[in-house]
Amino acid sequence: MVFVMPVKITLLVLFILVTIGVGIYSRRRVHGINDFFLGSRNMGAWITAFAYGTSYFSAVVFVGYAGKFGWANGLSVVWIGIGNAVIGCLLAWILLAKKTRVMTHKLNASTMPEFFAARYDSVSMKIVSAVVIFVFLVPYTASIYKGLGYMFESAFGLPMNTIILIMTALTGLYLILGGYVATAINDLIQGVIILVGTVLMVAYILSHPEVGGLTQGIAKLSSIDSGLTSVFGPAPLRLGALVLLTSLGTWGLPQMLHKFYAVKDEKAIKRGTIISTLFALVIGGSAYFVGAFGRVMLDNQVPANNMDMIIPVMLEKALPDVLMGVIIVLMLSASMSTLSSLVLVSSSVISIDLIKGFVKPDIDDKKNMMLMRFFCFIFVVLSFFMAIWENPTIDALMALSWGVISGMFIAPYLFGLLWKGTTRIGAWSGFATGFLVMLIGLAIELPKTGFDMSKVFVPGIGAIAMLASLVVVPVVSLVTKKYSKAHISKVFDSERTAA
Repeated sequence: MVFVMPVKITLLVLFILVTIGVGIYSRRRVHGINDFFLGSRNMGAWITAFAYGTSYFSAVVFVGYAGKFGWANGLSVVWIGIGNAVIGCLLAWILLAKKTRVMTHKLNASTMPEFFAARYDSVSMKIVSAVVIFVFLVPYTASIYKGLGYMFESAFGLPMNTIILIMTALTGLYLILGGYVATAINDLIQGVIILVGTVLMVAYILSHPEVGGLTQGIAKLSSIDSGLTSVFGPAPLRLGALVLLTSLGTWGLPQMLHKFYAVKDEKAIKRGTIISTLFALVIGGSAYFVGAFGRVMLDNQVPANNMDMIIPVMLEKALPDVLMGVIIVLMLSASMSTLSSLVLVSSSVISIDLIKGFVKPDIDDKKNMMLMRFFCFIFVVLSFFMAIWENPTIDALMALSWGVISGMFIAPYLFGLLWKGTTRIGAWSGFATGFLVMLIGLAIELPKTGFDMSKVFVPGIGAIAMLASLVVVPVVSLVTKKYSKAHISKVFDSERTAA
């Protein structure tokens, strides 16, 4: 142990130095807000695909979702990984990537609120969506810090709050230095690390004596509860809600759609579709597959009565110390990418959408970029304080963010992008429906648990919010006032001229 602990630390330090080095290198390529936020809309297939994939899978997936829901659903939890790959990646790229790139470019929209403002000719929609994004991405970011905290606490024995503080500072530093260029380059490096680390993680878990290989592991899982090895698990409806929220939900998340704004061309989109889907299938499928064997590895006992500790304890038990260092870097890699995307998008809605778009339209590019860097700092500070909040589990925090943001935005964005008949009132109805379903759902369920967020099945409420919005927007649009031909031509003819 005297030897291997320095190995863990060395791997961690090397990763941090590379991350900061990329930030410093990227700083030379950042000359304005377009470079800082979108990488000049010139990102190739591999970088965009890995940026999308690594933003998708963070420590929350590995630690929170895979551990907790693998424990509850057994092998059927792998459906979440499959859904992430097919719905969250493949269909998302096919339906949204080209349309998003072309339409946002021609409408001069660099953020989701700017898209809403241009598509629906509504400044108020821009303001509301910007505020919602900033507020509700905070708990998402906090959930990732908590996930990292559990991993590092298990591996190094350091206090969680100290770990979260260090991660907060690191995220802020490299992002403030290099913006999206730094994020995208790091995503490519981190993606390779994640792929290698994930394969090794699966191999070691399956070969551990407590599992005894795939066949024996399945038999042991079935002996605990036969439902844990059934096709759709002991709770199919809950499983379906999880698949919907984590897969379809990405269609309404600004930090995911942001990748399509910056992709270079249609050729890059076609290649990126394949790369990101395969990436998600390997990473998502592997993470949830490992989580399915939590009961077997831990003798059907939740460690310290904390669901968030299932995966960290499994890995600490199964992996050699040197490989544990690799897995820690894996978790950090996956999380840093997601964190940087969240912080970048959240700071943009304040600096670009509210200040430049509403408060001070004549602000120059240099000052606006300084503001964006400042709000990056503010956002990570707010996320830090929510992360050290004791009550919610990390999956609850993430589900709250996904539920509100995707519930409000998925239908107005999807129909606004694909259907000329979507009206302003239809879009507003989507906003209202998603938010009210989440609010009412939490108001009903929280009192039943003594206001303990960790005991509420938030993904179920989030899934209902999305589905309700997807029904309401087209129905309301059909019976409300349509846009003029001039406005529709301005929005959709831009597609033809940009293709």
